[in-house]
Amino acid sequence: MRIDFDPAEMSRNEFYKLLTATVVPRPIAWISTISPDCASTNLAPHSFFTIASVAPPVVQFSSVGRKDTLRNIEATGQFVVNFASESLFEQINDTGTDFPHGVSEFEAVGIESEPSLRVKPLRVAASPVALECEVHTTVGIGDSTIVFGRVVHAVVSDDVLADGHPEVTKLKPLSRLGKDEWATLGEVRELPRIRHADWRGPASDR
Repeated sequence: MRIDFDPAEMSRNEFYKLLTATVVPRPIAWISTISPDCASTNLAPHSFFTIASVAPPVVQFSSVGRKDTLRNIEATGQFVVNFASESLFEQINDTGTDFPHGVSEFEAVGIESEPSLRVKPLRVAASPVALECEVHTTVGIGDSTIVFGRVVHAVVSDDVLADGHPEVTKLKPLSRLGKDEWATLGEVRELPRIRHADWRGPASDR
């Protein structure tokens, strides 16, 4: 038996909780930005995040509501996606605190920063990967804004590389689930894509 849920008959928060509990796991974009006058920096996690395009390289995330991250991006056209790794769990959660406007999460949480190469927002020094982005476009949908950022530079710590390629067991990514739940990598399984020339029927029959 299945239970039906009609978003038209539910509150915004009720259906939000259903969506975030079922669209899982979600990768986390730990996004750093800078104010237009360069007086304050912002760092916040966003779990509506994925790749939008390969050529050109574009990533996307959704800002639910209008927060400092979005305001800074609209004003400056730049941001950095810092990789959210397991070792930074508590710090990432701390930067989700609703600090007053103008407060730097880097300073409030005690996170070491480093200069970016191609954009003004700072990078998280302890994050193993950083994607420096310039805004490609933004799209407003309901109470949210989708931000598409063209990756103009990427930096990866050699500690997480194997044969020159990022290794997921070294990256140890965090993901968001429903409620206040987070997840770590867990078991990694490999299964190559099957070419049609090699097709021998569905897995249940092989």
